[in-house]
Amino acid sequence: MESIVTQRINQIRDKEQKKALNAWAKQGFVGSVIAGTGFGKSRVGILAVNHALKNGGKALILVPTVQLQEQFKEEFIKWDLEHCLDHTDILCYQTAYKLIGEEYNIVICDEVHLGLSPKYREFFKYNRYDSLLCMTATPPEELEYKEILYKMAPIAYSITLDRCVKLGIVSPYQIKCVPIKLTQKEQEDYKRINNRFVQWKYQLGQFNAFENAKLIMANKNALPQEKQAAIQFYRAIRDRKKIVDFATNKITMFKEIFEQNKDKKILVFSGANDFTNKLCASITPYAVSYHSKKTKKQKEAALKAFKDDSINVLCSTKALNQGFDVPNANMGIICGITSKSLSMIQRVGRLIRFQEDKIGEIVILYVKDSQEEKWLKNAVKNLNNIVWEK
Repeated sequence: MESIVTQRINQIRDKEQKKALNAWAKQGFVGSVIAGTGFGKSRVGILAVNHALKNGGKALILVPTVQLQEQFKEEFIKWDLEHCLDHTDILCYQTAYKLIGEEYNIVICDEVHLGLSPKYREFFKYNRYDSLLCMTATPPEELEYKEILYKMAPIAYSITLDRCVKLGIVSPYQIKCVPIKLTQKEQEDYKRINNRFVQWKYQLGQFNAFENAKLIMANKNALPQEKQAAIQFYRAIRDRKKIVDFATNKITMFKEIFEQNKDKKILVFSGANDFTNKLCASITPYAVSYHSKKTKKQKEAALKAFKDDSINVLCSTKALNQGFDVPNANMGIICGITSKSLSMIQRVGRLIRFQEDKIGEIVILYVKDSQEEKWLKNAVKNLNNIVWEK
């Protein structure tokens, strides 16, 4: 039986979801809904499908993962719209782009930022649809992808994660950014690789090195020395990131934080699968790992163990960033960072799905005075309630 508080929150969420649908309808049934995790974008999508299929026809939902395929099926059943499944294809982007000549009354693009790559967007060139609804937590940060999205499906409705918190749709959160230092050996390696990065950056052009490197790699007629510069530039970036991703003191600090919070359900995010395994191994038998190198059976077992409280720590890399509802997690530890605010918002969103009397506690470990610190500042620029420890 839902409490009065939960009922009120669900009413607010329902009202906002319908507001998003109405805004999309007023825009001619073509547009994007930008909403933070926990808003209920999947329900918006299935309600749109239900509306589009009232007079017959066929619908398509595009998702980035097999897990999201299953989740959408469950959503149709949850909201008593199971009859729509008989007329709805739910496909992954990596399959759908091969379709040619298909006709749909409506196409729903979930996590649309992942479906805008040159290969995947082929679908939109060769197939016809009457309505298009794109959904994501934040607009793509890449200018090219953002322009494609706005041209294809202009924003109809947008709500930030912090606005969702104020409305009570998701639980409040607190973020603590904790600096760690590299070991002496790691500092020496980082300095050496960073010098290499600066060298190739200047050779490619100080203010537009990234863009130039990208253009060179895409140019079949690029000179050998240009190609070499771009390759070395990207290699320096990769090697520098590996040092901060695998920083020894991150494991030490992680173990300390865990020891102080053994009674909590904790989601852990790292920057590399091998480091995810190391974090998991450092607190055996309390944790299990979940990432792209695990088999489907191993992933299902890991999620089950976490959800039924067999273990209380779930360590992941990117696989849990989107499409998963883990409502019983109340703490997150982030040990691997990119500069993408979208990735950060998705990770924070995993921890703040609404529960009464819940506050999502997030601890972010970062290497002080490194590129990782700059990435972190960019990644949290759209979030509030942040404390920077010294």
